[in-house]
Amino acid sequence: MAPMGIRLSPLGMAVFCLLGLGVLYHLYSGFLAGRFAFFMLSEPAAGGAEPPPRGSAAAVDLRELLAVSVLAAVRGGEEVKRVREGNVLNEKAKGKTREGAEEKLTSGDLLSNRRMYHLLQAAFPGVQINSEEHVDTADQETVSWDRSIPEEIKQKIQPKEVPAESVTVWIDPLDATQEYTEDLRQYVTTMVCVAVNGKPVIGVIHKPFSAYTAWAMVDGGSNVKARSSYNEKTPRIIVSRSHAGKVEQVARQTFGNKTVIIPAGGAGYKVLALLDVAEKNQEEADVYIHVTYIKKWDICAGNALLRALGGHMTTLNGEEISYTGSDGNEGGLIASINMNHKALIEKLPDLEKTSHK
Repeated sequence: MAPMGIRLSPLGMAVFCLLGLGVLYHLYSGFLAGRFAFFMLSEPAAGGAEPPPRGSAAAVDLRELLAVSVLAAVRGGEEVKRVREGNVLNEKAKGKTREGAEEKLTSGDLLSNRRMYHLLQAAFPGVQINSEEHVDTADQETVSWDRSIPEEIKQKIQPKEVPAESVTVWIDPLDATQEYTEDLRQYVTTMVCVAVNGKPVIGVIHKPFSAYTAWAMVDGGSNVKARSSYNEKTPRIIVSRSHAGKVEQVARQTFGNKTVIIPAGGAGYKVLALLDVAEKNQEEADVYIHVTYIKKWDICAGNALLRALGGHMTTLNGEEISYTGSDGNEGGLIASINMNHKALIEKLPDLEKTSHK
């Protein structure tokens, strides 16, 4: 017996339940439709993530970052040149390499680093910056950038925004410090590299003592070209001065007895040797080989330049080098342009074994 003396029949109960289900279906279907519409409106376009809104705080314009990277390399180079020409290097040891060689530090390294780091950090405060030298957090030097972009970059590079959290900047404030102390100025460079999700996309290599700057952006443009040809019968292999003996024997076994070994200082200089560089003190080479551990700020800019021009820089066993995580590359490297890079790697099985030493 129902309350108030009302008796419900089975048929009435069934109708009541159906009406209730109808009301719930109407309400819930409207909610689902709204959620589906919201999902469709916010879903990124097929083929990749939706870029952040232009001008947002979380976005970085790679064209602007290229412009300030060029400026940073030049400003750092001014410090490097000033210190060397004033002969006030204040040279000291900062440690030893894995091979036991003494690593040197000069005022040129520190002052260049200070200028480059603060300029990049002020222009793009939300971007991670990795530098070879320590940055004193108490040093609050203010370095401003007027956000002007050189006409050459404007003409060749279109604006392109990426999420700030995907960007890592690598600074080498003075490449070839050993040669710098020996006054072998042609080898010295300052370098900036921009990696997006670990891939090098912007490379800047500046030679302070000749005021020459090479820059490139992957899928963008560059102010330098690759050399158009090489001599297969007498290939020229450029290597570190300190490792020339280690590489020479294996290189001749691999490429032939007519192989020319070019000992040189600085990773930046060695990459420029693979390119068409109008520099009287710049040697030319076909392949760059490094057989031991090397830091990423030494090679990132050169890697980006080669990628932009269709070349390659990989570990000795052919793996791409990621510019995230640790600051060192354990697998050695081989770099080339306008050559069959895979075939080169297949010729170098013995060198890869020495790269972790």
